[in-house]
Amino acid sequence: MDYLKFDNDKLYEKIQHNEKVDYVLLNGWVRTNRDNGSIGFIEFNDGTYFNNIQLVYTLENVKENYSKIKAIKTGEAISCKGKVILTPNNRQPFEIQVDDIDVLGTVSDDYPLQKKRHSFEFLREIAHIRPRANTFYALYKVRSVLAMAIHEFFQTNNFVYVHTPIITSNDCEGAGQVFDVTTKGKDPFSFFKQHVNLTVSGQLHVEPFALAYKKVYTFGPTFRAENSNTPRHAAEFWMIEPEIAFADLNDDMKLIQDCVKYCIKYVLDKCPNEMNFFNTMIDKTLMDRLNHVLNSDFKVVTYTHAIDLLSDAVKNGHKFENNNIVWGMDLQSEHERYITEHIFNCPVFLIDYPKEIKAFYMRLNDDNKTVAACDLLVPSVGELVGGSQREERYDLLKKRMEELNMNGLDWYLDTRKYGGCKHAGFGIGFDRLLMYITGMSNIRDVQPYPRTANSIKY
Repeated sequence: MDYLKFDNDKLYEKIQHNEKVDYVLLNGWVRTNRDNGSIGFIEFNDGTYFNNIQLVYTLENVKENYSKIKAIKTGEAISCKGKVILTPNNRQPFEIQVDDIDVLGTVSDDYPLQKKRHSFEFLREIAHIRPRANTFYALYKVRSVLAMAIHEFFQTNNFVYVHTPIITSNDCEGAGQVFDVTTKGKDPFSFFKQHVNLTVSGQLHVEPFALAYKKVYTFGPTFRAENSNTPRHAAEFWMIEPEIAFADLNDDMKLIQDCVKYCIKYVLDKCPNEMNFFNTMIDKTLMDRLNHVLNSDFKVVTYTHAIDLLSDAVKNGHKFENNNIVWGMDLQSEHERYITEHIFNCPVFLIDYPKEIKAFYMRLNDDNKTVAACDLLVPSVGELVGGSQREERYDLLKKRMEELNMNGLDWYLDTRKYGGCKHAGFGIGFDRLLMYITGMSNIRDVQPYPRTANSIKY
């Protein structure tokens, strides 16, 4: 008998296209094994397709091997030989009638994943095992596809991908929440001969490339020493940061809208089974919410108008945790969500923020109080994207940096002296975007090995 070696995804594809397949060889892992005395059922997956394949073994078919096969445990790696049986009237379009199974990798009795629902808190303690659990099996596939969506969006729009440094002497945001990089020994700064840290953003380093290539982006790891034990904060995360030359804030907002919509549609198209799982098991409003974004025109609202709207809400009896709404405050997630969910019911760009609560590189508006910044607010999350037109005027940028005592950025100022032009860009936290697209509520669950304050295991 000739058994053709198949992956799950290729086998499903063949069956869906009505191509004849008889005898197959499959290598993968056991999700569950249920024995009914003379017939047994194994839920099998090899990692190439979200849906399992059902392996059916009977006393008649496997004879003396029945006792060996029924003893196979959840999680064991196996090689299965069998015949494809079409089952168009069942939930699954086909199953495998087992001829023989070899165990390639056994599982000890303390295997932590069993046929029951495990809490996300428990699964965080076994990050090296949890990709085998249904939620995380779906999640990390979507993470991979979403990363490809980012690259395909920018590459098809003729952006140049720039690798910005992870070790740097600069603090892009100027907040001081950086991880120092040192060497062991008497003088911790002996290697670079100066203070250096892990990057908090690739923006400053990618901007000069925009002044050569016009459209560039960076997509890589960033680090914040922010001691925040919240579901949205991590010490290590990935950022998507494009930069476009000869562009203002309106151009920036159009690029943001196009990018977000492209990524959502890409994932919906490429991961239908995984997204159906998230809509069923994690957030039953997920698909409606994502499709609403796809079909919405994003509103543009000034920060000042948003403050007025929030003040009116308080006057009319709405209770925020922070009810002290004043111009100049940094809006909290509850305020952002109220604006996008209760007032406009669609994604909203908030623009023209007070300069005191935004970064030094943002372009000063003519009122000398606000900057040409935008935050994209989306329902159920609040802020998803932050962007701005950059301050291209040398004197104003230099003055702002002096006000904030920012040193060591002469090279950055040079970009305004040597053929500078107006330009703009934005940053998307990749992990937060993944949370939004999957409905997951904790950043510790969307990162393969989360790095958060107070503990690190791996």
